[in-house]
Amino acid sequence: MKKILVSDSVNQKSIEIFKSAGYSVTYKTDYSRDELLNIISDYNALVVRSATKVDAELISRMKSMEIIGRAGAGVDNIDINTATQKGILVMNTPGGNTISTAEHTMAMMLALCRNIPQANKSVLDGKWDRKNYSGTELKGKTLAILGLGKIGKEVAKRSKAFGLNIIGFDPLLSEDIASELGVKLLKLDDIWKLADIITVHVPLNSETKNLINKEILNKCKDGVKIINCARGGIVNESDLLEALNKGKVSGAALDVYETEPPDFGNPLLKHPKVICTPHLGASTEEAQELVAIQIAEQIVDYFSTGKISGAVNLSAFSEEPPEEIKMFFNLCEKLGIFSAQLLNERLKKITIELSGENLHKFSKELSLAFAKGFLSKKMAEAVNYVNTPIILRELKISIDEKLSSEDSTFRNLISVEMHTDKYNKKISGTVFGKNELRIIRIDEYLLEVKPEGNLLVYKNIDKPGMLASVGKILAEKNINIAGLSLGRITQGKDALTIISTDDAINAEELNRIKELGGIKEIAFVQI
Repeated sequence: MKKILVSDSVNQKSIEIFKSAGYSVTYKTDYSRDELLNIISDYNALVVRSATKVDAELISRMKSMEIIGRAGAGVDNIDINTATQKGILVMNTPGGNTISTAEHTMAMMLALCRNIPQANKSVLDGKWDRKNYSGTELKGKTLAILGLGKIGKEVAKRSKAFGLNIIGFDPLLSEDIASELGVKLLKLDDIWKLADIITVHVPLNSETKNLINKEILNKCKDGVKIINCARGGIVNESDLLEALNKGKVSGAALDVYETEPPDFGNPLLKHPKVICTPHLGASTEEAQELVAIQIAEQIVDYFSTGKISGAVNLSAFSEEPPEEIKMFFNLCEKLGIFSAQLLNERLKKITIELSGENLHKFSKELSLAFAKGFLSKKMAEAVNYVNTPIILRELKISIDEKLSSEDSTFRNLISVEMHTDKYNKKISGTVFGKNELRIIRIDEYLLEVKPEGNLLVYKNIDKPGMLASVGKILAEKNINIAGLSLGRITQGKDALTIISTDDAINAEELNRIKELGGIKEIAFVQI
């Protein structure tokens, strides 16, 4: 008999599904850390939400564990790598909280525009301040939705009914799909000056951390309103507070925070123009019932039939690849992660060319590995080998595979060309020895780069002093250069430089480098 431990609060229907399947279920949400470590070895499946920290220490105590199930989308509290190494399947339920989060965003938008929480408190305090809490209508205002994944799309549908003019940014969404939603797609730089209300629905990563910051807020319309029901850290809290105090931002609604629970002494939380809720986006009876039923059914299906759904760490391999090929899967995923941070236009098509017969047998899986890496930097929801093909179809991104004989220089070589409406970008990589991953070409530039860590990528006019000028800016911020690769075609033309650094490079340093004479394109990449 399978033994299931449910250590976080979930809807009772999940427990009923497990019991109906004939499993032994322990539903207890108040285990101490030591108690959990002592009992976890007895169980075949663990169901959590966000409270239980499934870290390497806890996973090391798992002797019979087959599945860790997350009743929800986010898996930040689960050590995926350690679970994978131990052969434990990790499942989640992406999409279960889509409607609840979209509705919460709409509730925050309405409350923000009509000053509902502030007016409610005023009445409870025995006041009748109608003039002080006069609001604004949604109709005719311009709403900017940053990130048009599942939640962003649902927000767009609801906002359209309120008569909002909707603009948006999503590097993956096609114009056709955006048009069906009633959304006009724009570049980020064009959005700030137009939006009356900005709501964010993007993942938190190196590209989106502090996406809404002091510099961006200064570009916005006076009186702009900011909503964040996505992830804490996308909106810089100290910069937001400053903008509120100056009147640049007329109001903000926050459901998520840089640290959770937040510092309750933070003046942002007490600001009269700020509405705060304690991460309630997914906290509806319907959403919690849906994800509880979904994760229970997924676990029962796996134990009874072997069917796998919602797997976060599922291998795409139809058979175990030989050792010499395994590193190429890692290479493809890293090439995807790297490329996603360079590509600024919507991706329409991927062409992947595999040189070397050893790679041909796994062409489909290698293509998916690249796409998985690429999408993981662009999507708010979790991306895995199971849902990557589905996401590609939804976004109308096609993949073409080309098989060729060995390259004249490399026995095995992977080249990926990304097609957009405006330009194509090509990247090639290989594996030296047994496990040395290398990017060896970007567009027409030959170079040699390890796809790991912090990478500053820029194109510049090939003239004396460029590298020294960039190095000076990094040195002033005590950012150490760990490696360097430079590619050029002919002397005096453009060159491509990639600098590996020990520390991350923030927007301020990037802007200073961008302003140097001769810099044409620049990006900071983290892998």
